[in-house]
Amino acid sequence: MLEIDSIDCFYGWLGSMPARCPAAIQNLDLGEWSEQMRRHTYAGSVFLGCTLEADVAGLIASTGGIVIPNLNEFRFQLHRTHLYSPDEIFAGFDPSGCNGYQNTFDYQVYEQYIKQGKRSTRINISLARALHDHSITDALDELIKGRKVVAVMGGHGMERGEAFYKKIALMTRTLTQEKFLVATGGGPGAMEAAHLGAYFATRDESELLEAIEILKVRPAGAPTGKEYADADWLHRAMKVRSLYPIPENELRSCTSVGVPTWFYGHEPPAAFSTHIAKYFANSIREDGLLEIARHGIVFAPGSAGTTQEIFQDAAQNHYGTVGVVSPMILFGVDHWTNVRPVWPLLKSVATGLPYGELLALTDDSDEILNRLRDFTPVKFAT
Repeated sequence: MLEIDSIDCFYGWLGSMPARCPAAIQNLDLGEWSEQMRRHTYAGSVFLGCTLEADVAGLIASTGGIVIPNLNEFRFQLHRTHLYSPDEIFAGFDPSGCNGYQNTFDYQVYEQYIKQGKRSTRINISLARALHDHSITDALDELIKGRKVVAVMGGHGMERGEAFYKKIALMTRTLTQEKFLVATGGGPGAMEAAHLGAYFATRDESELLEAIEILKVRPAGAPTGKEYADADWLHRAMKVRSLYPIPENELRSCTSVGVPTWFYGHEPPAAFSTHIAKYFANSIREDGLLEIARHGIVFAPGSAGTTQEIFQDAAQNHYGTVGVVSPMILFGVDHWTNVRPVWPLLKSVATGLPYGELLALTDDSDEILNRLRDFTPVKFAT
């Protein structure tokens, strides 16, 4: 089905009668086109999140089309044509307030999500969320088309002052410079570090290190492992974004995509991702993120969530469910052999299978970079 998300394309499509094919018209204000639209029929076409006159919406439905409007009862749009930007997700942020994050669009959606219930039994709520998530998947597929996607997984509790935070940022800066598209679970900690590196891909390494020095200064007495809960966590990130904006016309060269979820909405999303694919359904988000990372996944130190992702990715590779097996690199020898002894089991599970030769355990960022550079997906197609 033809997808239309611009007025120019809509005009061309509407004028192609009688031979025009059914189309999905997405998130357009069509109020000015009411007179022209009343002259046609719309069998098989779908109008998603469009602004329409009431009688035109009725005409579409009565002639075989489908109209799914945005609903004012929800803080989010049911249908989007593009992923969220940081400006959208953090709209309402108050840099002068001690809890500025709680004024953002992102947090307000989370509050409504909790109030309505994570597992709401009301069909209008569950359907609205499903439609939103469908549009996010569609927009994410558009973003990654033709890109070499590498994912970085790791703990949300990793602090900005930790050695691994800096290692991850330096590594993803290089990956982004080499035209890989970095993707993460879109949260704080190790995930934020990955986006920070991509964000600074067109700047000097010294500027990235200066930014980390700004980011890592925590309030006195702040508890370890929960830096994302600091009242000024987002303030520090916004300060860095202000001091080091992405240079004009260089957005694509600094692109990274975060894939967070309101299921874990108490954790703010990473402010340095240029594109944010935020979902309500964590299961769709989790599996989809692993699926798109067809050029490899780096697993930095983490806890239960990262451990789950390791074996979820192993299952995809084990059974070849996405059509290609890809590198699984555990970053942190001591962590993955002693703190979280995942490595021995993973090696055992992969013995004798194609993805077994794509497993690695290392403390060396250069080894990770070389493994990702040398990987050829076609060789490991299933």
